[in-house]
Amino acid sequence: MRRYPNSPPDSASPSAAPAAPTRSDAATLKTLLPYLWVYKWRVLLALCCLVGAKLANVGVPVVMKKLIDSLTITPSHPQAMLVLPVAALVAYGVLRVSTTLFTELREFLFARVTQRAVRTIALQVFRHLHALSLRFHLNRQTGGMTRDIERGTRAVGSLISYTLFNILPTLVEITLVLGYLVLHYDIWFSIITFIALVSYITFTVVVTNWRTHFRRTMNELDSKANTKAIDSLINYETVKYFGNEDYEAKRYDEGLQRYESAAVKSQTSLSLLNTGQSMIIAVAVTLILWRATVGVIDGTMTLGDLVLVNSFMIQLYIPLNFLGVIYREIKQSLADMEKLFALLDQNREIADTPDAQPLVTHGAQVRFNHVDFSYESKRQILFDVDFTIAPGTTTAVVGHSGSGKSTLSRLLFRFYEVNAGGITIDGQDLRSLTQDSVRHAIGIVPQDTVLFNDTIEYNIAYGQPGASKERIVAAARAASIHDFIESLPDGYATMVGERGLKLSGGEKQRVAIARTLLKNPAILIFDEATSALDSKAEQAIQAQLKEIAKSRTTMVIAHRLSTVADAQQILVLDHGRIVERGTHQSLLAADGLYAQMWQRQQAKADEDLASSPEDAVRVE
Repeated sequence: MRRYPNSPPDSASPSAAPAAPTRSDAATLKTLLPYLWVYKWRVLLALCCLVGAKLANVGVPVVMKKLIDSLTITPSHPQAMLVLPVAALVAYGVLRVSTTLFTELREFLFARVTQRAVRTIALQVFRHLHALSLRFHLNRQTGGMTRDIERGTRAVGSLISYTLFNILPTLVEITLVLGYLVLHYDIWFSIITFIALVSYITFTVVVTNWRTHFRRTMNELDSKANTKAIDSLINYETVKYFGNEDYEAKRYDEGLQRYESAAVKSQTSLSLLNTGQSMIIAVAVTLILWRATVGVIDGTMTLGDLVLVNSFMIQLYIPLNFLGVIYREIKQSLADMEKLFALLDQNREIADTPDAQPLVTHGAQVRFNHVDFSYESKRQILFDVDFTIAPGTTTAVVGHSGSGKSTLSRLLFRFYEVNAGGITIDGQDLRSLTQDSVRHAIGIVPQDTVLFNDTIEYNIAYGQPGASKERIVAAARAASIHDFIESLPDGYATMVGERGLKLSGGEKQRVAIARTLLKNPAILIFDEATSALDSKAEQAIQAQLKEIAKSRTTMVIAHRLSTVADAQQILVLDHGRIVERGTHQSLLAADGLYAQMWQRQQAKADEDLASSPEDAVRVE
């Protein structure tokens, strides 16, 4: 048997992929950098503006020193106060303006880089999530995942802002200040400044790393609490049915209590960090001013030098005071981005082969060729399933719950990969075809029709986005729902509510049929499409399903045998194996499992019919 790249080895378990390992900060940054480097010239120009702004900022205290020295009366300059230092004043003003100008220019140049990176990453994650297998989405917790995506995309902009607009400028300014102090003043100024910086940064990094796990814990607890809240609200009706509002509130509050405890610990450790940082800065500034004051008294330094050193320390103190906050925010952003990029690290269980070709249909014959399949290695679902659906015919699949009926449609849609055998459409193996082309050729009306929280028109048009209003109306007419829609106050603009809950089961099914008709697929799958409806609604919709199935290759998965009696081929599944096949009449004549199921359903129908007149009187 030919093995395809995405087919798991015979001994492999097709269970969910293992969770992605924890990413290091370096790995997260490495993942982010290519998104920024796309605009490398903007980045480099913005960095030049950054350096220019810091040069101007450092130049301000130097000009201030010259200004003060020129106005200071000394024995050698007794008339200093009579001379206006025009050049120094102009230089001071130019440097002040230059600092702001270069800073704003840097912000302007980098704005597009940041926003485009956020947009690109968010779109890539969104596309990747849609590309992941059904197995991943069945195991996911939507509330927690959406919160991870929200925090992660926000963290991208925060990280870029904090790194390039705060950390890097501060490092540039520190380098310039230390260089100036070394060249012009006593070595102790540089030593005190350097020791203070190293102590501050070391203390900040050590304590912040220690308290990072508090932040991670807060994020996890926040996601869990959010997941519980969203899950409870989505299942609002179920909560009401069982009167479990207090129970749901207690579950949510339990998560909030754990979050509260983690948040208190985080804030306590933050207070410790802030106190230590302030002490280091206070000691450094005091020592610097002491050395400068001694220099003025000794005559080795002027008042301008004292102002210069003091200005330098103030300029360093302000960004350093925020350096701890910024570092913590960067660590938080990295932690948030870690989960975002971890989603990108999730391997696609089903992926197109490099040489995958688009499906070309000429009749749309469907062939299951000795297919074996299991969701988990220890529990096989399908065993040697082998059948063909001739072009333009209808094949029904029936059987007890859990027999593997719906698994057939999922494999045909290629939500999962078969473990053995193969599935072909017009002789083309699904694994050699692009998934988009296969799914474009298949239309499905599921048992549980879920609609988008949008208008009826939007939900019908979802079968072919961009379709004209005339085609949408035509599809609605064919599905016998146009008159109902027109009777609504807002017509096609009527909102259907979360998951379509504002519509009845029959109305939702008709919208699903219209949506599928608009798609106009070559292959149709009806996955117990009418099992949740009453008999009258089922009969009406069954007539429509038979009409749209004409001249199309159709697979009907059904529980009620009366709905598939006229199918050209009926397959009876039992514990994942085809135990009977044939037409309705031939299967009844065989007096096997199908005949037993038919007799039970007919007996139940007779019981329902016998009780219906009495029920009708009672209702009246």
